[in-house]
Amino acid sequence: MSIWWIRRDLRLQDNPALGQACADGAVLPVFVFDTALWDAAGPVRRAYLVNSLQLLNESMAGHLIVRYGDPVHVIPELAAEISAPSVHIGADYGPYGSMRDQQVEIALTKAGRSLIRTGSPYAVAPGRVTKADGTPYRVYTPFFKAWLAHGWRSPADNGEPQWFAAPGLVSEPLPVVSRSVYLPPVGESAAHQLWHEFQQSGLNGYDDGRNRPDIAGTSMLSAHLRWGEIHPRTVLADLDESPAHTVFRKEIAWREFYADVLHHTPTSARTWLNPKFEQMEYETGPDADQQFEAWTQGRTGYPFVDAGMRQLLTEGWMHNRVRMVTASFLVKDLHLPWQRGAWWFMKMLRDGDIASNQHGWQWVAGSGTDASPYFRIFNPVTQGLRFDPDGDYVRKYVPELRALPSKAVHEPWNHPLLAVEYPQRIVDHAHERDESLRRYAAISEDKAALPNAD
Repeated sequence: MSIWWIRRDLRLQDNPALGQACADGAVLPVFVFDTALWDAAGPVRRAYLVNSLQLLNESMAGHLIVRYGDPVHVIPELAAEISAPSVHIGADYGPYGSMRDQQVEIALTKAGRSLIRTGSPYAVAPGRVTKADGTPYRVYTPFFKAWLAHGWRSPADNGEPQWFAAPGLVSEPLPVVSRSVYLPPVGESAAHQLWHEFQQSGLNGYDDGRNRPDIAGTSMLSAHLRWGEIHPRTVLADLDESPAHTVFRKEIAWREFYADVLHHTPTSARTWLNPKFEQMEYETGPDADQQFEAWTQGRTGYPFVDAGMRQLLTEGWMHNRVRMVTASFLVKDLHLPWQRGAWWFMKMLRDGDIASNQHGWQWVAGSGTDASPYFRIFNPVTQGLRFDPDGDYVRKYVPELRALPSKAVHEPWNHPLLAVEYPQRIVDHAHERDESLRRYAAISEDKAALPNAD
């Protein structure tokens, strides 16, 4: 018998770690609520995890064992309690997770037990794809080509697990979470159903529809992938070589690229990948804090930005195009360091993934790999007009502007009588764009670089 320690793999299908545990006989499934992670999570993330665990437990006929505390102590103690010779996990490549697993492995080894890593949350585990000289990629396109050439295994068949029931072993209850939090259907069955529906209705138009937050143009699988309710290779197995499918495959590869970057440079979760940006002039003090608060609450006076931030508050999710625009606004209009925004996103997003989130922010900030040039500054008005042309997305999340027709919703200052309850702009974008370029020029070695706006 053995322990299957569940983390980011809340599923029974295509689960190599569970399959390896089954090869050892009866399996005890365990989830540990790690205080370090639980305390940092917002209400949506907490509710999502608890609801998904409830469904997973039901699919295992109630055999899930729940514990609280530091896994470095909890897992070895539980293994000793039931005399389990081995603990099976999917490998964690994040800075905190890999360090935690190393400490658990040391404790188990001292007790004559083993920690067995099988599989990961990725189609290709971080560190597997390298240049010819063995060094990691720092640019996406060559990584993508090498990732494709490397390939990945077909979905795994785990068989039917035999669950272990130790006499007298009682699970602690799951946490009580807010029931007022909005959540879409969660869990493994919901993930597969959603993927099936998207294949039928949206996948073939993904290359065009993915940039429109006002339509159902994306798969909405990000949270399911983040929590491991479906594995990326399960999704990849259903893709063909058509243009839309190719674009979708590239988006999966972005997720794996960022995981690889974080694996090789774990400090990039907290610090600038390009260190010169640490020298940038950033705003501090009470005024900066007040503007940050306005940004978090969706009260900047820029409708496309505010719609995204309010969507985040109410749903724990935001469309990727809008994530880029809201991030650009924080870094380049408010002149705040990317870490402040990344922290807020990680707290609030139900699909918050440390690698994708932090490096997505660094991309916008210009300090990351494959960085969008710092002088590419998203104009929140033109972005709204282009990707929410009828204003439907804004009106859904900013009720003060529902009286404004069509594209007028993106410039409410031109219609003050119809937007009396909407806040005034906290900054002037044109002025802050120039100021942002001035600050960039102070640290830039390329003085001839031409500004660009989008």
